[in-house]
Amino acid sequence: MIPAKADAETQKVFLEEEMEPRLAEAKAGKRAVFFVDAAYFVLAQFLGFIWSVVRVFIKSPAGRQRFNVLGALNAITHELITVTNDTYILNKAIVDICKKTEFEL
Repeated sequence: MIPAKADAETQKVFLEEEMEPRLAEAKAGKRAVFFVDAAYFVLAQFLGFIWSVVRVFIKSPAGRQRFNVLGALNAITHELITVTNDTYILNKAIVDICKKTEFEL
């Protein structure tokens, strides 16, 4: 699926002029390239679909507890590095993952 506002030509230029040279340097051991993203998991019940003759109520805890994961995938070695917490992914988590990747700040 291609995002609605994707510009194929701009993406092609970025791939050829930015990504491919950096990936070549990473393969040669001159730099590290990581793909980084965060995921947020809510610790609660979610009822997608239920059919019943009688209305059913399911008890669940009040509140919203989250579990956050920041992950960095090494583009060459495919090593996965993670930082987790139950608060927020803020600048401290970014610094922590940079330290785990041995990236020089």
